[in-house]
Amino acid sequence: MRQVLKTEQKALEINLNDRIYGTFAEIGAGQEVARHFFQVGAAAGTIAKTMSAYDKTYSDRIYGVEDKNRYVCESRLYKMLDHEYNLIEERLMGTREKTNYFVFADTVSAINYARTIKGNGWIGMRFQHYPDSEANDVVMHVKMLDKNNRQQQEAIGILGVNLIYACYHYRDNPEEFVESLLDGLKSRVSIDMIRTKGEAFGAYDNRLLCLYMVKHNLTEVAIFDQKKTSIHASEFLYRKDVMVVRGHFRPPTLVTQDAFVKSFEQFKNEPGVDPEKGRLVAEITMDNLLRFGPLDEKDFLDRTDMLCALGHTVIISDCSNHQKLINYLSDYKINRLGIVIGVHELLEIIKSKYENNKDGRLLSAFGELFSRNITVYAYPALEKEGDTLVELEDLPVPEEISFLFRHLLNNKQIVQIEKPDQSLLDIIPYKVFEDITSGKDGTWEEYMPAGLAQLIKDNKCFGYGVDVDPFDYEKTDGRDAEYYD
Repeated sequence: MRQVLKTEQKALEINLNDRIYGTFAEIGAGQEVARHFFQVGAAAGTIAKTMSAYDKTYSDRIYGVEDKNRYVCESRLYKMLDHEYNLIEERLMGTREKTNYFVFADTVSAINYARTIKGNGWIGMRFQHYPDSEANDVVMHVKMLDKNNRQQQEAIGILGVNLIYACYHYRDNPEEFVESLLDGLKSRVSIDMIRTKGEAFGAYDNRLLCLYMVKHNLTEVAIFDQKKTSIHASEFLYRKDVMVVRGHFRPPTLVTQDAFVKSFEQFKNEPGVDPEKGRLVAEITMDNLLRFGPLDEKDFLDRTDMLCALGHTVIISDCSNHQKLINYLSDYKINRLGIVIGVHELLEIIKSKYENNKDGRLLSAFGELFSRNITVYAYPALEKEGDTLVELEDLPVPEEISFLFRHLLNNKQIVQIEKPDQSLLDIIPYKVFEDITSGKDGTWEEYMPAGLAQLIKDNKCFGYGVDVDPFDYEKTDGRDAEYYD
C-alpha cells in the first residue's frame, strides 16, 4: 500500500535529489509551488529559476500574445513550457552531469473578491526521466473548491508539489500517479483532465487515467475523444449544443447505433440548436461499470474501444443521477442539452422523483432536471415481458403527477425519438454479450455495427475466445438495458 507523504516531505526529498533541477513559472496564484521548495531547505539543489509574469504586457513579451486575450488556458500553459524548457536547453544542457531537467508551469485564475470567478487553472510539467532523455509532458486542468483566495493559492502549492513528486516517483504505476495528486487535498480541488506524452508514460492509456480520476474522486466527469486522447470540456463543449447518450455499451449493437443516429438527427433539427455546433457524446457511469461485478479495466477498455471505433467522444462519470451531470456541464455555458434515455428508465426517474419528494419539493425536484435548456429524448422499447411497443403516451406514471408529466410533454421537455428502427428492438444486449463470451461465432455478429464484430475477435473483447466465466446480466435489464441505466 502506498505511503502518503506530507507536502514538506515530498518537497525536501526532491530538493535532496541532486539529479532533479529546473524552473518554476507560475502565473495567477502567487509562487506557492516554488515556496514549498524554498521553505523546506536545500532549494539551491533543485531550483534554477522561478518567475511570475503577472502583467499581461510582460507575459505577452515572454510567451507571446494569446488568442482572444485568454491567459488561463491550455495553449498558454504549453507556451510557458515551451519557452522555459528551451531556455534550459540553451543555458544549462551540458553544464551539469547526470541531471534530469524539468520545467513546472501553471496559469491560474483564483477566486476573486466578488466571487464571480470560481477558481481554475492549467498545470503542467515537462521533464527528463533520465539524463539526456527526450522530454515528457503531463498537463492537467484543475478546479479549486476552497471559498477564499488564500486557501486556493495554498491548494495550488500542494498540488504542484504532488505533481512534481509523482513524475519522479509514481510514474511506473498510473493509478498511484493519479491517486497521489490529491494527497493532502481531499475536497479542495477537482482535477478533470490529465494528459500525458513521452517515453516516461509509454505504458499509459489516457482512457485509464480518466477512469482513475473518477474512481479516486478527483472529478465527477472525465472525457476522451475518438482517438482515445484526454480532452477537457472547455475545448469540446463550451457554448455548444450537446446530446448525451447514457449507457453501459456492453456491447454497443445495432439498436445502440440507431439510438445515436436517430436522436442526434432529431436534436440538430430542434429550434434553437445550431447543427454546426452540435456535439454527440456517449456516457458510461461508474454504476454501469460496476453493475455486473468488480471494476474491470479490460472490460472498460473493451467498451470504449468500440465506442471510439464508432467515432464517438466518451464521458466517464460518477453521475449516477442526471442532475450531477447537468450541474457539471452548466459551467461550460452549453446552449441546448439533450439526454437520451429509454422509456423504461424515464418512468423509473419520474417515479423516483415522485416518491422521494412528497414533502412539498416535487415541483422543485422536477424543475432541477427539466430546466428550460434541457430536453429528454425517450427511445421506445418493447415491453420487458412481451413484444408490445412502449412509447411515451403509454407510460403508467403515478396518477398524482400525470398532470405534470403531461405538462412536460406539451412543452416538449420530454420528447420521443422519431422513426426508430422497430426491427432492431428485439436485440437483447445481455444475450448478445453471453454469445460473445461463449466464443461462438453466429448470430451475434449480425447484431453489431460494421467492423465491431471483427474488433471483438481481434482484441478478445468481453472474454471472446478466452476461457473465463462471464458476469451474469440481470435478466430484468431486458431489451432496454442497451443504452441507459
